[in-house]
Amino acid sequence: MKFLILIIGIAIGAAGMWFYQSNSHPQLQSPGDHTETTARSSGNTFQDKLKSWHLSGDDIKADMNKTGRVIREKSKQAGQAISDATADARITTSIKAALVKDPDLSAWDISVDTTDGIVTLSGSVSNPDLVGKAMLVAMDTEGVRQVVSTLQIKP
Repeated sequence: MKFLILIIGIAIGAAGMWFYQSNSHPQLQSPGDHTETTARSSGNTFQDKLKSWHLSGDDIKADMNKTGRVIREKSKQAGQAISDATADARITTSIKAALVKDPDLSAWDISVDTTDGIVTLSGSVSNPDLVGKAMLVAMDTEGVRQVVSTLQIKP
């Protein structure tokens, strides 16, 4: 029964993310993807976001060598208060749905836990660039205040 509820939640989250992104935001783009969306977005491409959050493969490697994890925090926004379990569940579901949609990231290999708007990503990915991509997916989710990654690199 719990598994069925989880699957339904992921499906609803995926549909909601698709609807939200297709109607209000340009799609996140994979590195090297030069489509019409790139021309329309005003400097807010996937690569620009990775650079601004210091989420390149080299940045990820440096952080993991120092502390074994990667942490990025959004600046405090006025009126931003996430402290209930419903909001945390919505954030987790939205992130998992985005991971399901991304062909480079595996929702099965990446665990998402949210508490008071702080998202922890754990599990494994095949290279440091994917750590940055997973963190960017989480940071772009409404209500997220901070993302902590303990993702391991396993080729």
